[in-house]
Formats: sequence, structure tokens, C-alpha cells
Amino acid sequence: MIPEIPHLPMNPTLKGQAEMLKPIVYSQNGQELTLLLPWAPQDDRTKGKPCPLILFVQGSAWTTPNIGYEIPMLSHFAEEGFAVATVSHRSAQDGHPFPAFLLDVKCAIRFLRAHAADYGIDPDRIAAFGTSSGGNTVCLLGLTGDDPELKTEEYADQSDAVCGVVACFAPTDLPALFDGFKNAPHYPAMMAGYFGSDPSKWQAVMEQCSPVYRVEPGKAYPPFLLLHGTGDPVVPCHQTEELYSKLKEVHGNVSACYVDGAEHEGNFWSPEVRDLIHQTIRKYLILIHC
Repeated sequence: MIPEIPHLPMNPTLKGQAEMLKPIVYSQNGQELTLLLPWAPQDDRTKGKPCPLILFVQGSAWTTPNIGYEIPMLSHFAEEGFAVATVSHRSAQDGHPFPAFLLDVKCAIRFLRAHAADYGIDPDRIAAFGTSSGGNTVCLLGLTGDDPELKTEEYADQSDAVCGVVACFAPTDLPALFDGFKNAPHYPAMMAGYFGSDPSKWQAVMEQCSPVYRVEPGKAYPPFLLLHGTGDPVVPCHQTEELYSKLKEVHGNVSACYVDGAEHEGNFWSPEVRDLIHQTIRKYLILIHC
């Protein structure tokens, strides 16, 4: 060897290496997810320690999520040894009113638990993270774990409960949110797309898909972290405040944080916000268990 050429160590444990698997079809209705996974020795995931899973739901106004939108941020979790699934679901604009989106995401969790050994995932350590309508979804996941009324036949032997929830700028009170659209010319069509063709049922469906209406005294819930920008022009900040107060009333494990001046996405994502989410999810999946 030439003396002046320096030497660097190799990486026998594959620390910091990750790969992306896509598309993975998780439901008979054709819905897909993308999976970020730490590298496994000799590509054999059965030989490594199962890794905790973060299930991420991108905001989409309950239409079709862009499941690649937050891949750059989420990939850092995979580099640290977490599995990350970013999940699509049926769209309310395509004839799939509420709660189709929630049924799909619950199915995705059950699929991942059913295939945990294949992907090297720890089925007992799954946290949910979402933004906007995805934040609404993950809040509902935390409040309705294993609810038989929200379980489809696929992978019905698996749980859809999660260890913890991180929700950013999430709609939590849909009757209040959609009341602001009453004077819009497309209001009837919009409401029918989201809540079905029968106007007499809209209120009940909105409440069913509103986290603030799902909080019940005496029930055990996973820990929640709620974040919201004080300058959000799309989902008012008081939507997060309502859920925070409801969970406090029933002695839930909930924390919240304002992001000063932040709007919807974009300037919301400060390094401090990302660090708080990062540390919280690590606490959910490393320091506590389901």
C-alpha cells in the first residue's frame, strides 16, 4: 500500500444506510405505500433486530396524498434505524366519501403488522405522524385503535392501534371547519364528495371523522403531540387547541406547540419543529412501548 494514501473504516453494521421500496400495494382496492427501511446485513431482514415503524400520512385535503412529498425529511429516520411507511388512501374526490380514507390507513397498519417479519419491523412499536388532513387521520388512529366499526376484512386478525401520534396543523372539528365554506358556490358538491349524497347525514359523518368528537372519558389513549402555525390560513389554529383541551379534560397524555407565524406547510418546517418531532417520535418508539 502507498503510505500517503489515507485509510477510512468500513461500515460492517450498515449504520446510516437505508433504501426505499415502492410501490407496495397493501389493499385489494389498489392502495399503495412507500417503505423506507434501514439496510439489513446480507439483505436478510430476519437476521437483524426488528426496527420500530413510523406511519406517515401526507396532507391532501382527503384526496390522493403525494406520498413522496416528505421523503427527504422522513429518510433521516430510516438512516437512524427506523422503518417509515408513507401511505396513500382513497380520494374523496373520486367517489370515496368519509371514512374511506381512515379505513384504508388502518388497513395499511394491519398489512404492515402482518408482514412485519418480511420487512424487519417491530409490530409492537408503531407511531403515527401526519400533516393537515393526514394529521386528522393520525389523530383518529390514536383515538379509535381497534374500533370494530372501522375495521375492514383485510388482515382483520391484526391490530391497527398505534403507540403515539404527532399531528401537524390538523383539522380536528370538521363541522366548524366546513361551516366556513357554506357560501362557496361549490359547497353542495364538495359536501357530497366528502360526506356522501344524503345531506341529512352530513353532520353525523363530520362528527364521526372529527377527533374532538371522538375523545371519551375513561378511555386509554396513546400520547399525542399537536403542532400548529399561528398564521395558518387554511386550518385555523383553534382546531388544534380544541383537541388539546378535550384530551386534557380526560387526563390524556397530550402536549402541544405553537409555531409562531407559520402558515400551512412551507415555512412551518423550521429546524426546531423538525427536532421536536424527531425527539418525540424517538421517545414514543424507543423509551416507551405500546
